Amino acid sequence: MREAGGRSVDIVCQDGVMLGGHLWLRTGGGNCGKIVVNPATGVLARYYHAYAQFLADHGFVVLTYDYRGIGQSRPAHLRGCNYRWADWGEQDFAAALGFLDAHAPDGPMLVVGHSIGGFLPGFARNAPLVHRMLTVGAQYAYWRDYAAAHRMRLLMKWHLAMPILTAICGYFPGRKLGWLEDLPAGVANDWSFRRARMELSHPRDARQDILRRFAAVTADVLAIGVTDDEVGTEAAILRALRYYKNARPVEVALSPADLGLERIGHFSLFHKRHAADFWLDTLLWLRDGVNPWPVRPFGRQMQNVEHEIFNSRCYLPYKGLM
Repeated sequence: MREAGGRSVDIVCQDGVMLGGHLWLRTGGGNCGKIVVNPATGVLARYYHAYAQFLADHGFVVLTYDYRGIGQSRPAHLRGCNYRWADWGEQDFAAALGFLDAHAPDGPMLVVGHSIGGFLPGFARNAPLVHRMLTVGAQYAYWRDYAAAHRMRLLMKWHLAMPILTAICGYFPGRKLGWLEDLPAGVANDWSFRRARMELSHPRDARQDILRRFAAVTADVLAIGVTDDEVGTEAAILRALRYYKNARPVEVALSPADLGLERIGHFSLFHKRHAADFWLDTLLWLRDGVNPWPVRPFGRQMQNVEHEIFNSRCYLPYKGLM
């Protein structure tokens, strides 16, 4: 497979923030559409460059970009930047979507979202442009949804150490710890203090507008979970999907054995070692809307999610998940 050769681009957000990204023009396979790739939290866009080149080689125009505060979109001084997850969706993803639509007006608009990147589209007012989404481990890091065997360790790491270090440093120094990229304080605190119902992390007068934006998304969604993903569990993915109440989701649970491996985890599927298996399979969904794994549905392990939602005064209606 050829090395990634995307053209460097600048993306201007509505609030004036400049993002760095790369645009891959299709090199083969006809016109299959256009794809925005949304990274996971604290992961550089360049991690997805090989996959972007792969998609371009199969007929897609692809845009990768770094969220504000990350990689090519990091300001000179990160300390004191209170960028939040919602800014990544409402401003950054919306700008990326508009940029790609302007530079590749033909073909369906598609999104590949990893982790938080599969949840952010709901914040964008132009998300109804999206025709189809492929998400991998997409969730918003509510701690009760972590895999039980790893929950205490993850609580100590992301919900105790991270907010303490963020308060001391004015941002989260993830790079020095070797955990992930440095994070703006607002993003780190969104992660650390996330509640079961996402909207409760936002001002009261903004909540209904946020819920309406998620409800406006009508895309087909293939939501992929991995059985050994300690963060993107079935419960976590389904909790996030409930906000896309007018989307059309299909859920798939892949195990390491499905790919002949002992472990996959939260990050592995976007590594180029998967070019001949997982990446090829994703083309069926992105190009044709066909689920490559129809015999791998979720196990519906949702007792805790159901209890919290149905006993809430702000029950979110949904469809297609039960």
